[in-house]
Amino acid sequence: MFMNQQMSGPEWNQLTPVQKRELRLSRFINPVDIQFHNAEARQAYQIRAQRLADVYNLQEPDRVPLTLHLGTLPLQYYGLSYHTAMKDYPQAIEAYNRFNQAFAAGLESFATIAVLIPGQAFELLDYKMYAWPGHGLPENSGGYQFREQEYMKAGEYDDLIQNPADFWLRFYLPRIFGAMQCLQNTSPITDLIEIPTAQLMPLATQPVQDMLKILLRAGEDLAERNAIHKNLFTQGPASGFPPLVDFLCIAPFDIIGDTLRGTQGIMTDMYRRPDKLMEAMEILTRIQIKSTLNKAAGGRGLVVTFPLHKGADGWMSQSQFETFYWPFLKKTIDALVNEGLIVTLFAEGGYDTRLESVNEFPAGAIHWWFDKTDMARAKRILGNKCSIAGNVPSSLLMKGTPAQVKDYCRNLIAVCGKNGGYALAEGAADVEARIENLQAMAEAVREFGVYRR
Repeated sequence: MFMNQQMSGPEWNQLTPVQKRELRLSRFINPVDIQFHNAEARQAYQIRAQRLADVYNLQEPDRVPLTLHLGTLPLQYYGLSYHTAMKDYPQAIEAYNRFNQAFAAGLESFATIAVLIPGQAFELLDYKMYAWPGHGLPENSGGYQFREQEYMKAGEYDDLIQNPADFWLRFYLPRIFGAMQCLQNTSPITDLIEIPTAQLMPLATQPVQDMLKILLRAGEDLAERNAIHKNLFTQGPASGFPPLVDFLCIAPFDIIGDTLRGTQGIMTDMYRRPDKLMEAMEILTRIQIKSTLNKAAGGRGLVVTFPLHKGADGWMSQSQFETFYWPFLKKTIDALVNEGLIVTLFAEGGYDTRLESVNEFPAGAIHWWFDKTDMARAKRILGNKCSIAGNVPSSLLMKGTPAQVKDYCRNLIAVCGKNGGYALAEGAADVEARIENLQAMAEAVREFGVYRR
């Protein structure tokens, strides 16, 4: 996001994966395209970036870094409802700015509005996949919820496999956006050959014209949102806080299991149509690799983050994990690692039953962010090749005392910080954490996380 300087294709392609990674890390620590507020901000940025780079490299930094994911905490802290914030962008930005001015330095983390959905645009488009305050949820709700359904039917695997773009346009989009329902009656876009008179006829129909008008209005709302938010996104690095994520990816199994077939659908598919499921995941793997590498071409960016959902303990057997989940995720990760990218795997839930089977990458290529996994065991099994973070429970940050939080963090640092390669982090985003408990985490790294040399 903030490292746009890039090398030419032939020059970049001559580098080895290790050389590409080293260059990405060097640009991360010493960026040329960030306009720092002052010399102190530049120095703070480089210190924090170097700590993260040392963790990724399985080394001991000057001390354990703190990586917080603050989510909508600034809204709650200043009493701004999610319902208001997702529509009144200036008010939301004001809350985040106030929060950062008050707490960013002490927490060593800069809050952004990445988790704030564009409410007006989503309402215009009649987005079906989420419920949010005032749209499927009470107005006083604190965020959005995912609505799981079979947005792809069991008999449509061949449609996805044979022509993914057409499937997305004529099957998927009409189901997840009410405003785009008319697209299901159009002909395949691949029918557009030489004289497309018949294929353009839908443009003359009222439903399509209404859809285009709605898309323009949604686009205007998004343009306003982006213009207002752009400044906040750049303020973090400019103030001395390195970005923790450059690109987001989804495991191929989760693409189908979350937003296409749903949990019940994909679990059934593993038994009734396993070959079609794996063929579809192979297609989605190739698409996602190409899309991500296009964004990261020539050395842009450093960290790709995968939120892992249905591979967690209890979702499937180890045999199913090694058949359906891991091979396609690993193939995606391998392609990214070969381009010098560092992959963060956010293991939501527990991953205790998976640890022995996932340590298959070069040293320093993978950073695990754990939610509820046994951290001592994760350090023992993965620590020789992977850096790790996480595991401070949301329940503790919400209901515990600062002393309890600090003691929990002290134990984590003692176990996981040994020989480096560890960043202190919560197990999930700090949506309802008490600010004094986050401050206790910051105190813990400063007091217990210093490496004695």
